[in-house]
Amino acid sequence: MIGSIISILIAQAAGLIGSAFTMPAISTWYDTLVKPSFTPPAYVFGPAWAVLYTLMGLAAYRIWEKKTSGRGAHLALGVYVGQLALNVLWSYAFFGLRSPIAGLGVIVLLWIAIFVTMILFYRVDKNAGWLLVPYIVWVSFAATLNYAVWMLN
Repeated sequence: MIGSIISILIAQAAGLIGSAFTMPAISTWYDTLVKPSFTPPAYVFGPAWAVLYTLMGLAAYRIWEKKTSGRGAHLALGVYVGQLALNVLWSYAFFGLRSPIAGLGVIVLLWIAIFVTMILFYRVDKNAGWLLVPYIVWVSFAATLNYAVWMLN
């Protein structure tokens, strides 16, 4: 129980770090951009990410529990940490640097890292792999949104 809470808190911490770059740029920069018609309302992003980070933390905990099984759990967790870093880096690139093109480059790498993480998690624990499906779906949507913002601005 404690382990799963710690794992969720680690994932949520990545979101908190990313929000340090995001929040200051919302009203000063992001709100001034031309956005596509399919942009969700601002209030959707916080709860969506909170759920996604929780699912990510639960998935990582399932892998952590199996780290002594010798079935690739260590590699899976290493890639997971890397995708968490890319997640934070996207916030820095897009919002911190105020660069949709830099964000687009990072989000492509993030998507690949999530996909690899899903495969590695699935090999160790099928449910852990499935827990990341909403995350890759959301990041796919975010990449589309990022591309559209770049093209419109």
